[in-house]
Amino acid sequence: MAASPEHFDVLIVGAGLSGIGAGYHLQDKCPGKSYIILEGRDCIGGTWDLFRYPGIRSDSDMFTLGYSFKPWTEPKAIADGPNILNYVRQTAAENGIDKQIRFHHRVKRASWSSPDARWTVEAERGTVVGGSEIVRFTCSFLFMCSGYYKYEEGYTPEFSGSAGFEGQIVHPQKWPEDLDYAGKRVVVIGSGATAVTLVPEMAKTAGHVTMLQRSPTYVVARPAEDVLANKLRRVSAKLGYHLIRWRNVLLGMYFFQLSRRKPERVKKLILGGVRVALGPDYDVATHFTPRYNPWDQRLCLVPDGDLFKSIREGRASVVTNTIDTFTKNGIRLKEGSELEADIIVTATGLVLQVLGGIDVSVDGRAVDFAKTLNYKGMMYSDVPNLAAAFGYTNASWTLKCDLTCEYVCRLINYMDKRGYRQCVPHNLDPAITERPSLDFSSGYVQRAIAKMPKQGSKRPWRLYQNYALDIVTLRYGSIDDGVMRYS
Repeated sequence: MAASPEHFDVLIVGAGLSGIGAGYHLQDKCPGKSYIILEGRDCIGGTWDLFRYPGIRSDSDMFTLGYSFKPWTEPKAIADGPNILNYVRQTAAENGIDKQIRFHHRVKRASWSSPDARWTVEAERGTVVGGSEIVRFTCSFLFMCSGYYKYEEGYTPEFSGSAGFEGQIVHPQKWPEDLDYAGKRVVVIGSGATAVTLVPEMAKTAGHVTMLQRSPTYVVARPAEDVLANKLRRVSAKLGYHLIRWRNVLLGMYFFQLSRRKPERVKKLILGGVRVALGPDYDVATHFTPRYNPWDQRLCLVPDGDLFKSIREGRASVVTNTIDTFTKNGIRLKEGSELEADIIVTATGLVLQVLGGIDVSVDGRAVDFAKTLNYKGMMYSDVPNLAAAFGYTNASWTLKCDLTCEYVCRLINYMDKRGYRQCVPHNLDPAITERPSLDFSSGYVQRAIAKMPKQGSKRPWRLYQNYALDIVTLRYGSIDDGVMRYS
């Protein structure tokens, strides 16, 4: 007879930045609750362990990407991947969260039973001999911290002639450890955060690096180190961290709102910075002036203007054009010229997926998340006892995840006090209209938007992407808002 599945009060999926944060908040605010973290890979870190490409770093400052409860103490505010990974692992070790993690457990499906008021979670567990087996767990609350994109593969468009290219083609999500690009001609296809990170880093040793983009992105330079933060840290690490965190939050909110209200003014400001960095003779109009307004897509951040420096010094260049075909020696462009390359890097984006791509069912009915409404940016209409950590699109990921963890703990404690076993957000307002959950025009968002949950036209179904408003709503707002049903 099969053994009964292990039961936990809370089951967390994913041991990355969000999952470790969730573990901390549960221990701190729901100390009586048992929990486990299931991680599909063999280590802590999520994104910061998966991506190994040269120069991997944050595109947010660490005073806002860091946890609210653990001050960032490294000198660099725009931190590199290994430092961030160390920070996440340190947090897990210091708080004993690492002892709650089961590695090599890839969650495949979760089914909710209303009579039992619990989830049954199935995970594929790797075995010592290299095979796998299905193991089951049950939990009263399921907390998804599995990120927003597919770990198994990035997005690569179909490029004509790619099979005939005689060099190497590499996607940043699957970076080979032994890739030698010293002295080589490199073409990086893309203009997003990954491309602007790779180009200056590879240009340090490559023969030449070309960033080939179909259309430009807004690029903003910021100092890698925060001088004021480093001064304040000498007085008090904790106070300094929180003061700089709030300064950066407020500046970010101001800049985003200004971009929405006065896009031409912000556009002029950003492009002015690029012209100063690249000089009066550089063609900023072609290579750094997007067709869209600032913050219609995420801005790219370059620490100490490293991308501009590598262009100025002639080690890197930008080509804005469309690809006709790959050739034996490189890439032929639509206008007829050819870019010669030994290595082509396809920094062409991510594949978005909902809840790590797991199959979810409620009382035997499969859940189609594209038909659900997103409740407070973390739960889904008519899906009980399940929350997901999903960060901001216009600010640091962790800001929203911290608030989500706090709210989930408040919700669990509220249910305990009143003897409830089940909570489910349910929309009864016929005036609520559906909207896309993400309002970005970026390719990776547009490719997946039809499969994503929707947001509603007003609270609590509306996502405002506003940290200050979310603090009021999630930290202090009522848990019993008339929309959440308890039983």
